[in-house]
Amino acid sequence: MISIIFGKTKPINYIIVLTFLFIFYWIVHFMLFGKIYGPEEVIGQLLVVSILFFSFFLVNFIVKRNKITGTNSFAILFYALLMVIFPETLADSNAIFSSFFLLLASRRLLSMRSLKNIKFKVFDATLWILVSTLFYDWAVLFLLLVFIAVYFYQPKIKKNWLVPFSAIFVFLMITQCVLILSNNQDFLLNHYEFKFSPNMVYFSYWGHSTKLICYVLGAFAVGLISFVKLGKGNIGQVVNMRLIAMAFVIGIILNILKLSDHVYPIMVTFFPATVFCTKYIESIRRANIKEMILMASIVVPFIIFFSSMALK
Repeated sequence: MISIIFGKTKPINYIIVLTFLFIFYWIVHFMLFGKIYGPEEVIGQLLVVSILFFSFFLVNFIVKRNKITGTNSFAILFYALLMVIFPETLADSNAIFSSFFLLLASRRLLSMRSLKNIKFKVFDATLWILVSTLFYDWAVLFLLLVFIAVYFYQPKIKKNWLVPFSAIFVFLMITQCVLILSNNQDFLLNHYEFKFSPNMVYFSYWGHSTKLICYVLGAFAVGLISFVKLGKGNIGQVVNMRLIAMAFVIGIILNILKLSDHVYPIMVTFFPATVFCTKYIESIRRANIKEMILMASIVVPFIIFFSSMALK
């Protein structure tokens, strides 16, 4: 049933996922975190929800345009289910905005596979990553992904290695002009502190630490299976999967460095994990086994979510 619905790309799939996500977003804010918003704050939250919705379209666009997955809607399904497993990330608007801009950067980096307009794509990707750092300073680690992509696709052209630095210069100039106009020149010094402030209370609770460890190990497991199933037949896909795997590792490091009270950056790892899960599901040939795994993929996140609410 699930494989029939999400095994194809239909508008109804977006309606199902986004309707659920809209309801779930407010459940997390009102019931899980007990937040109360005034009229002006509600408008701000609707903007955040809009960015979150657009992220789903972006995820689907990236995996289809770059032929990372097949013609199905499993990617948006898994992207939503990861939010059920980690509902706290929906309460962190910085996670949503930072993830959105990192998705834009990923779109440009993965499209380098075509070997067309490499310099423009490197520049754009660097710029989007720098914008994401306005929400999480440690997102600057994703700049490593730009240089890794250059190494994978066109390492012999020296100008490609210099493009990120030109993007950094442009970003600093534009940001500084905006800060001067807004009379907030100290923002850069105050924001980019690069503090290591892990929330030990969060990690000390067995439910949170176990969930994070199981998530990382599970993502690595399905990612490894995806690599094995992919084989060496399509070099372009193998390189893209390596890039996605590196993005996941960097995202986990960012999560460890940045996780603290009211800061839950785990969402930056959702896109790579979604790709791993989708590739794994696509590799299963037997329909009954695929259906069972999809059912478990839906049921388990809700068990985790309701267990968290019961123990809160």
